[in-house]
Amino acid sequence: MSVINPTDVSIHELLTRRKSPYAFDPNKTVSQDDLTALFEAARWTMSSYNAQPWRYIVGVKERSPEVWQQIYSVLLEGNQPWAGNAPVLILGLTEHTFEHNGQNNKAAQHDLGAASAYLTLEATARGLYVHQMIGIDPDKARQVFGISGTLEPLTGMAVGYLGAPTDVAETFAQRDQRERQRKTLSELVLKGGF
Repeated sequence: MSVINPTDVSIHELLTRRKSPYAFDPNKTVSQDDLTALFEAARWTMSSYNAQPWRYIVGVKERSPEVWQQIYSVLLEGNQPWAGNAPVLILGLTEHTFEHNGQNNKAAQHDLGAASAYLTLEATARGLYVHQMIGIDPDKARQVFGISGTLEPLTGMAVGYLGAPTDVAETFAQRDQRERQRKTLSELVLKGGF
């Protein structure tokens, strides 16, 4: 099923096809080449002072099942039922200290978001889908992965191929089927511009 977002003006196809589904195909894996390309896209994201403060822990159900299960275990309860079908689970972390001066990097979360957006667009270009989520347990992630210092576990991502509505519980299937909406540009652009 192809997804097309109902934009008000024409924008690039990668953006109109992007969706964060709940239903992932449990029988299709993500190739190593595709997965490497997603992180190469993230690697080339712009960042404040070129600090590149994003870090990822990647679990591939078929190739690194222990890491996949560890990431799954730190997802909040509401995310586990649908994320269990995703062949790839990712934990996104931020490094909050600049290497060049030891100061706090106030842009770290922004830059992780930008890197994850680049990753998502590359996934879309390859026929993959990404569902980003804030619903993780950061303290449990620190414990499970031995994370210390200035690294902060912040987000989770599920990556895979679009599944059928029958691949998830009815409540999640209904969320996937609902009409997609966004705020108007006049609500988002507060002053100037156009």
